[in-house]
Amino acid sequence: MTEKPTLRYWHLWAGPDGVSHQNECAMTDFHLASVQVPAAPQWQGRKTTAATTVMFTVLPVGWVGEWHPNPKPQWIVPLSGRWFVESMDGTRTEFGVGEISFGGDQNAREIGGKLGHRSGTVGGGPAVLMLVQFDDMPAPSACQF
Repeated sequence: MTEKPTLRYWHLWAGPDGVSHQNECAMTDFHLASVQVPAAPQWQGRKTTAATTVMFTVLPVGWVGEWHPNPKPQWIVPLSGRWFVESMDGTRTEFGVGEISFGGDQNAREIGGKLGHRSGTVGGGPAVLMLVQFDDMPAPSACQF
């Protein structure tokens, strides 16, 4: 078998002061198991067990979501196009296909007209995103997964 994988992601979160930040993180807690026998084992890393909602969204060309927190803690997976996230600390990250992020800035507080993050499309095409929202999960701290 191959060695355990490392899966990189960005985590948007809010500190005790209410300011949102972004950190590049790595998931490393994987184990080999079959999803369903007789399928061969694969690396699995279960990250939450809370009730979830899966949503798909299409951000039009030029779309900008002004300052707002994520509605719920959520994984955001770009399926096509590019988009950006800017946190209150001034960090701006851009994401393309397969570059995942976790939106956990629900505890952000409005400071100087900023609350949570800004996000929007990058380039000349729409961004198609898959969101996996957690219905009853508290906002996690940085790199908790």
